[in-house]
Amino acid sequence: MLGLVGRVAAASASGALRGFSPSAPLPQVQLLLRAAPAALQSARDYAAQTSPSPKAGAATGRIVAVTTVLSRAIAELGIYPAVDPLDSTSRIMDPNIVGNEHYDVARGVQKILQDYKSLQDIIAILGMDELSEEDKLTVSRARKIQRFLSQPFQVAEVFTGHMGKLVPLKETIKGFQQILAGEYDHLPEQAFYMVGPIEEAVAKADKLAEEHS
Repeated sequence: MLGLVGRVAAASASGALRGFSPSAPLPQVQLLLRAAPAALQSARDYAAQTSPSPKAGAATGRIVAVTTVLSRAIAELGIYPAVDPLDSTSRIMDPNIVGNEHYDVARGVQKILQDYKSLQDIIAILGMDELSEEDKLTVSRARKIQRFLSQPFQVAEVFTGHMGKLVPLKETIKGFQQILAGEYDHLPEQAFYMVGPIEEAVAKADKLAEEHS
């Protein structure tokens, strides 16, 4: 955890009873257990986790303002940063803070990804052909959103082979909004991988079409 934590309160419960792994570093567990919720009023805290237990994740979420959960499953898809948008949380994701448009688009993204996740067992057993047309559309848009969540960082150019991009927040929101609305249902999902603004996905789709023509 990175952050400033104030107004420390004494804790009486052990880390194991609160859901932390016995192998978790003791100083970090003690800090999390002792941090008072009021610290959020005067501190900005951040926690990065990989596959947290439900209890530990909930305990951390009560203390820090932001939790970012990294997913091995997403990394295996080659999507970086491999952040799980369903398990990650932010206390500032509030329409009164980020605005109604940002909030609605973010929740829309989470909903379609959750719907896709719920369909994965059916897909694994019966295949895509057994899905309804509506569910097929959900899967298609969710997979495009997954790939549009990939980010070509400047600091990672040497590893990814993709030039870093800096996309304004407004443009990012617009891109996801248009995918959710079905404006790019005709484009292949690969066009959304490691691009900057949504216009680059459109251009990439045109290039892919030329290569396969």
